[in-house]
Amino acid sequence: MRNIWVICRKELSSYFVSPVAYVLLALYAVIFGLFFWLFLQRFIVVGMEMQMRGQSYPMNINEDLIRPLLSNMGVVGLFFIPMITMRLFAEEKKTGTIELLATSPVSDLEIIVGKWLAALLLFCSLMFMTMLDMAFIFKYGRPDWKPLLIGYLGLLLQAGAMLAIGTFISTLTKNQIIAGISTFCVLLALWIIAWPSEFESAMWAKVLSYLSIVNHVESFSRGVLDSKDAIFYLSVIFLGLFFTARSMESLRWRS
Repeated sequence: MRNIWVICRKELSSYFVSPVAYVLLALYAVIFGLFFWLFLQRFIVVGMEMQMRGQSYPMNINEDLIRPLLSNMGVVGLFFIPMITMRLFAEEKKTGTIELLATSPVSDLEIIVGKWLAALLLFCSLMFMTMLDMAFIFKYGRPDWKPLLIGYLGLLLQAGAMLAIGTFISTLTKNQIIAGISTFCVLLALWIIAWPSEFESAMWAKVLSYLSIVNHVESFSRGVLDSKDAIFYLSVIFLGLFFTARSMESLRWRS
């Protein structure tokens, strides 16, 4: 456990000694702020129109504001995850330090989990940037904090799964750009794979919909903690790290 934390801390510090972390934090804050402003404006306009029509049905902040906001941010993660994971192992291979890692007394599992955990903590930092907007909602509204907490848990699980995929892809090349583009293409494919289910009800379409890495965050954004969605993300994390271990094992043998 100590080795995992040492590797995690080293990897996390490498993000913040370069402009990478700060650029990602700024971009994520701006994009989330833009989505927040758009959905809040829509929420206010729809609420005023309902009052003018004399409709007594109250709008729900969690359902009409927070849910679509978190759902869209789940999709935005597709663009940020590749920028986080592309350097994890590709940079090590480019600089030649991967041989030192492969021949060090630290196990492959400790290296992989340490680097993946550092990437996950960086994504947590991105999510922390959204707290200012959420604090605004709690100051002027009365949302239920439990569905919001579950929604953030869903985003965290989804990010963990995508980061595991990106970590594996980063071991396959020494070029960070190729690793980033490949990760984005794979994640994009795992998003659009669910589109046939919108106009097709056959079993194969349902299977493809289940394999979509974005669809499973919908229940979390509604404040529903569904075990099948949590198990899906945990399974993807396990498989991603497992394939990364096999790739690292081949590097160790070549070293």
